[in-house]
Amino acid sequence: MRVFVNEKPVDVARGAAVRDAVRALDPGLAALIESDAAYVTDATGRPVDAADPVGEAGAVFRVVVSARRGPPRLSKETLRRWPKAELHVHLDGAPRPTTLLELARQQGIRLPADTPESLAKALYVKDARSLEEYLTKFEIILPCLQTAAALERVAYEFVQDVAAENVRYVELRYSPLLHRPGVTLSQAIEAPLRGIKRAEAETGTKVGVIVCGIRTLPAADSLALAHAAADYRTEGVVAYDLAGAERGHPAREHRAAFEYAAAHGMACTCHAGEGDGPHSIHEALHTCGAQRIGHGTRLGEDPALLEYVAERRIPLEMCLTSNVHTHAVAAVAEHPFKRYYEQGVVVTLNTDGRLTDGVSLTDEYYLAHTVLGLSKEELARVVLNACESAFLPEFEKVALVARVQSELEALR
Repeated sequence: MRVFVNEKPVDVARGAAVRDAVRALDPGLAALIESDAAYVTDATGRPVDAADPVGEAGAVFRVVVSARRGPPRLSKETLRRWPKAELHVHLDGAPRPTTLLELARQQGIRLPADTPESLAKALYVKDARSLEEYLTKFEIILPCLQTAAALERVAYEFVQDVAAENVRYVELRYSPLLHRPGVTLSQAIEAPLRGIKRAEAETGTKVGVIVCGIRTLPAADSLALAHAAADYRTEGVVAYDLAGAERGHPAREHRAAFEYAAAHGMACTCHAGEGDGPHSIHEALHTCGAQRIGHGTRLGEDPALLEYVAERRIPLEMCLTSNVHTHAVAAVAEHPFKRYYEQGVVVTLNTDGRLTDGVSLTDEYYLAHTVLGLSKEELARVVLNACESAFLPEFEKVALVARVQSELEALR
């Protein structure tokens, strides 16, 4: 299989690691990588772990010799072994490509590709020019998820997938409204919960479900979802959220849904400061009563609001790769995550869409480490931030924090 390293063609066996391709080109460069005096990026400049598989023919890698000194770089495998928690990931952005192909064949749905690899590439959003264009990828996925069986399956498989990278707790969000008229609102909630409960029992990973209203749909729909979320609050639904195209669709129009959810014991979060400015975050907090903010990328444009968020320990559910894909930031290196961390904001790392963004939670931690320069200690604090910010009863949250902290200490 032919790949390219530093613009030169290299032939490697299928299943070879990136370091094998580098070694085939130049053993000296491979030795620099092993000694942490060099690192590898993909064609877009995003660091990759040398232990990762090459992937497909035609892949492009660049070896960058670094003057970096200090503690050895954590490998992606090391970070995979870390216990983790995730608070912001969309069910319809995370199905397995193989499952989507099977579901499409069963339902007579035409997809833009017919192999798992080509479908993953077709659904990868790196070329989107805005949040609105990013969201169009979900129009390809959602038709495959219009039955109770499909929803149960993808939820079950999702928990299996995150458990495999040692995610101890995850909050999975989606909008049941987007699965009608294929299923009723109740079926759209109960089916994923069935899959989740099966996977929880098998993996030990705990899951909370967040029901999402959609900014572009009528406020009455959001209120209906808030009612439904509250009805299932003892069955695994932990919070209400508002998602969708942000600019031109203010959260205040959906205020009644937030008020109903809060009045009936539900936690609330809200996508804000991703596709629009800090005024959107202000509205989510002060008009809708959100207790966490999804993304919050543009918070720093309002220093007073940033100080307010930091002082009140309002968590941000941040997604490095997704924010590049939606053009909330130009590149991971320009992401404000570390700056917010240093200013005392409770920041957490999340994937947003494991399939659509082509990323795992381990990948996000690796990017924070290799591109943004977070140390091992800082990354461990981010893991605990996620645990401490979970929408769990206090006694469960304390147990989660204690477990994860103990596991982290045993690995360090």
